[in-house]
Amino acid sequence: MRIENVVCPFCGCLCDDISIEVENGRIKSVARACGIGRSLFMKHGEDLSFPSIDGRKVSLEDAIGKAVDILRRSKHALIYGLSSTSIEAHRKALEIAELIGASIDQTSSICHGPTALAIHQTGIPTCTLGEVKNRADVLVFWGSNPLESHQRHYERYSLFPKGMFTPEGRKGRKLVVVDVRQTPSAKMADMFIRVNPGGDYEVLNALRYMLKGGELATSEISGVKVEDLRKLLDVMLSAKYGVVFIGMGLTMTRGKYHNVEAAISLVVELNAHTRWSVVAMRGHYNVKGAASSLLWQTGYPFAINFSLGYPRYNPGEYSAVDLLRRKEVDCVLVIASDPVANFPRDAVKVMLELPLIAIDPKLSLTAVSANIVIPTAQVGIYVEGTAYRMDGVPLRVKKILDSSPYPSDEEILDEILRRLKGA
Repeated sequence: MRIENVVCPFCGCLCDDISIEVENGRIKSVARACGIGRSLFMKHGEDLSFPSIDGRKVSLEDAIGKAVDILRRSKHALIYGLSSTSIEAHRKALEIAELIGASIDQTSSICHGPTALAIHQTGIPTCTLGEVKNRADVLVFWGSNPLESHQRHYERYSLFPKGMFTPEGRKGRKLVVVDVRQTPSAKMADMFIRVNPGGDYEVLNALRYMLKGGELATSEISGVKVEDLRKLLDVMLSAKYGVVFIGMGLTMTRGKYHNVEAAISLVVELNAHTRWSVVAMRGHYNVKGAASSLLWQTGYPFAINFSLGYPRYNPGEYSAVDLLRRKEVDCVLVIASDPVANFPRDAVKVMLELPLIAIDPKLSLTAVSANIVIPTAQVGIYVEGTAYRMDGVPLRVKKILDSSPYPSDEEILDEILRRLKGA
């Protein structure tokens, strides 16, 4: 049986044109996916987690029961993750956080959280990837390397596709890459601007100053010649429809949300001359959805605390890394994420001293380190669910196989919630 238009649950591109052949309950072949996506589908049965307590295999029932005991006794739990599971699971996790007065955070706080903070200040002129395909003739990737992080972005959404108003595809587009090194994505660019590490804020504001008619009294800004900045500004002003894609080279380097504020402000000011938009290059497949689902229900996208019975928001206070560094939580529930592999060492050290519960279909570094492991069925393989693409477009992720021995994240979290309520 061949299943068409499958959504790939790997990165924020959520490519929805994948074709998968299933035979005797197994995935036999995958077409149109990138190398990472193909590996995700073909190796979905490898490195699977199993229910365990302190490294001992137990029944799923016992693992859930122990997790509920820990959460029930907790005075201040941290719930973290959510970027690689469905919107339906997010809603259950949020309900648990509210019930037990926990703090809840998602992986944006260590990737595109600064983008959210910048949007609070400036708003954002944005667009869908469909508009990029059909309209954009100038593309600027700033601090982003899509050929390695979002492998089909050039092919499917931005550089190569022929759209309604971009019938020539690649021939009709100009590609600019701004980065601290010449990445594989930069090697394909019509213009590559190399910025000194930590110098993005100065370069962005120099462009804004020049756009307003200012003359810089120097020949170079953060490693970029002023004459090259003038050429870049000319390219931007020549666009019929331009898009700036911002990556973690802006959000997670010196300046953080100030870098993003400057990038968005530049785009806002370019709109006085021609049409420009901004799109954030989101990593995990539903990290945009995690921010959206928390935002609808609490008013805030991440770093939320329920200890007073209502949601409070303060990145730096209620964000996961900061709570761990200050030792302000007494247990951690990780859902579909791997903070042991990604958090700073001092935060991981504290996390491993606390009761740690991991809900994950895979034996990640966090699951290997956890006291309680609760396996689940993978979204996009064994269960369907809703996810948000990097541009905020919701897509329904399909179920491909029937044979998972475990419930979904949503069902596991619903069972934990039911027991915490004493039902």
